[in-house]
Amino acid sequence: MATVEAYETKSGRRYQVRYRTPERRQTKRRGFTTKRTAEEFAATVEVRKLQGEYVDAARARVTVGEMGPAWLARQTHLKPSTLRTVEIAWRLQVEPRWGPVRVGDVEFTAVQQWVSELGARRSATVVKRALGVLSAVLNDALRDRRISSNPCVGVKTARKVPKRPEYLSHGQVAALAAAAGKHEAVVLVLGYCGLRWGEMAGLRVRDVDLHRRRLRVEQNAVEVSGGFEVGTPKTHERRSVPYPAFLHDWISELCEGRSRESILFAAEDGSHMRRSRTRRGWFWRAARSVGLEGLAPHDLRHTAASLAVASGANVKAVQRMLGHKSAAMTLDTYADLFDDDLDAVATAMHEAALRSRQPR
Repeated sequence: MATVEAYETKSGRRYQVRYRTPERRQTKRRGFTTKRTAEEFAATVEVRKLQGEYVDAARARVTVGEMGPAWLARQTHLKPSTLRTVEIAWRLQVEPRWGPVRVGDVEFTAVQQWVSELGARRSATVVKRALGVLSAVLNDALRDRRISSNPCVGVKTARKVPKRPEYLSHGQVAALAAAAGKHEAVVLVLGYCGLRWGEMAGLRVRDVDLHRRRLRVEQNAVEVSGGFEVGTPKTHERRSVPYPAFLHDWISELCEGRSRESILFAAEDGSHMRRSRTRRGWFWRAARSVGLEGLAPHDLRHTAASLAVASGANVKAVQRMLGHKSAAMTLDTYADLFDDDLDAVATAMHEAALRSRQPR
């Protein structure tokens, strides 16, 4: 049990509390001006020890900047592209503001104010990512019993408004592909197979099954810091994606006379194809020339989902084609594509109601 002792100073009598930590190490807190405040502290220590919420004040002096690098070093499970964005959030948003601050001094109101100020000049995505990094670092402090609670819990951020998916028609896809010139097959594969750019860039000749007209999606080639990181697809789920018969000649020609390890859609030097990001890139030029200025390569993935649903594919088939983890995720993303199903429900209920009113 904690004990309270008086001692004399030049400023008068003061009180100290001697107590043991959960690790049975004896320590003390000095400087209480009244016996009552010392007793209250002693009681609080005992209660927190019983509840498993005890925090060693000395351990709470470590700064966020001292804990952050260790947390970053453990994020080896993240995809390289995701890890890159996390590192940027730490370096540009979190460390400049919170690096010198002791973990025990981080307060909810200060975090909320920081988030609000950051949101005034940066996007909701950037703000949420920065808050997530700070919260993760403080979770480490919480697990190490350096703080009793995470002050990031309950902090409000601006709601992220998702961009409305862009759906092209068959005719628009054909026009865009024709305008893409030598990249015509790239546009068609993206627009009819629903691959992510990195999945398309990672395809090799060995991934093509010409007999079944399938593309095996087993790798993802993502640009990170000017280079490429090749790993598993985004959800770590390898899948087989069918391609329409009219694409067969294009894909057969790409495979002809090439080794199995050759990149299917390669750049001129045989390496992975880089994403066309700028307005001077071939994709942007092609889109602008057919009246689709502002279209992004990822919009072709949305288009593939739209064309598949319009062709009669159910949500499970679309999920497997796109490589989503669940059909629920597909529905959340493309709920508007299944509006016809709601119309069918209303029609069926109408017909059932009419039948029930007929005289027996």
